[in-house]
Amino acid sequence: MAEIIYMPKLSDTMEEGTVIKWNKKIGDKVSEGDILAEIETDKAIQDFEIDVSGVLLFIGVKEGEKTRVNEILAILGEEGEDISSLIKKSFSLKKEEKIVLEKKENRVFISPLAKKMAKEIGMSTDKIKGSGDNSRIIKRDIEKTSENNDQIIILSSIRKKIAENLTHSKFTAPHYYLFIEVNTEKMIHLRKNLNDKLPTEEKISFNDLLVKAVAKSLRKHPNVNTSWKEKEIIYHSNINVGVAVAIKEGLIVPVIKNTDQKSLLQISQEIKDKSLRSRLRKIKPEEMENSTFTVSNLGMYGIEFFTSIINLPNSSILSIGTIMEKPVVKDSKIEIGHVMKLTLSCDHRIIDGSTGSNFLQFLKNMLEDPMGILV
Repeated sequence: MAEIIYMPKLSDTMEEGTVIKWNKKIGDKVSEGDILAEIETDKAIQDFEIDVSGVLLFIGVKEGEKTRVNEILAILGEEGEDISSLIKKSFSLKKEEKIVLEKKENRVFISPLAKKMAKEIGMSTDKIKGSGDNSRIIKRDIEKTSENNDQIIILSSIRKKIAENLTHSKFTAPHYYLFIEVNTEKMIHLRKNLNDKLPTEEKISFNDLLVKAVAKSLRKHPNVNTSWKEKEIIYHSNINVGVAVAIKEGLIVPVIKNTDQKSLLQISQEIKDKSLRSRLRKIKPEEMENSTFTVSNLGMYGIEFFTSIINLPNSSILSIGTIMEKPVVKDSKIEIGHVMKLTLSCDHRIIDGSTGSNFLQFLKNMLEDPMGILV
């Protein structure tokens, strides 16, 4: 008997999903445990594993199209089974009316000459407002549009969610910023000594050292490892450091759970693994949840310093700049040294200036005498 497969809710905040790829085509046999499709949620691209068996009889959403959670995605059944009544029943009247309206709205009135001109230059006329009678698209509309033919890209679910979260954070949490400069000479030497003893695939990065140092600093300053709720402040018992990773659609934040309890090598390996899977959009939603603090590093892009928007529900985020060679004063003498600038963005509802400053100063001391990171 045929069975409807609905768009699954693959994350706690997912409202709609985009089918990136169908792994089966109509007529293929599907077994329980097969990956039916790859679906983009508001957080990542997820493999949709089917929990029933049958023949794929109907695909309700084309590749690149999106639909809301619990709307029809596909139908499985027996080969040759009549599913016409099931399809009709599944598509609600509301959705059918919407489709009819969209067809009417999308009808384009265009003169033969304008249509020919648009075809010759490969221009879409879907969004052109005609200036002719009854809003008909005519020659001058094509000429005007071709002079300013901006590219328009529809927002992905991930980009939309990132924008919503950042806007909510910026206009909900009162941000303030603390800046500090760190002498990195000893950290450079420590990293070199460690990497001289490690194989290429296990090399430690400066970011790994920073994440470990942040975790140890948070353990000493629990007031920073906090979250704001409407009527309470949560002091987290676990230290879960989120690491911002750049992907095509923006930034996502995989989380290193219980960071302070892991060795430097464990942290390094986990960051490498989760960063790679984030860029391939194979990271799981649960691997991006429950962070208590976030680090964002633009040092590899040569950025001297910057400020970041807090990754709610965290109360702060650390921005890490590049390591620079510059004149520094040591024992009343000017020498050439290496420094790095850190910026701590804080939620003033939870973290006052002295609390944030004490945390940042402790972190600076640890980075300037980095053997403590390994203990």
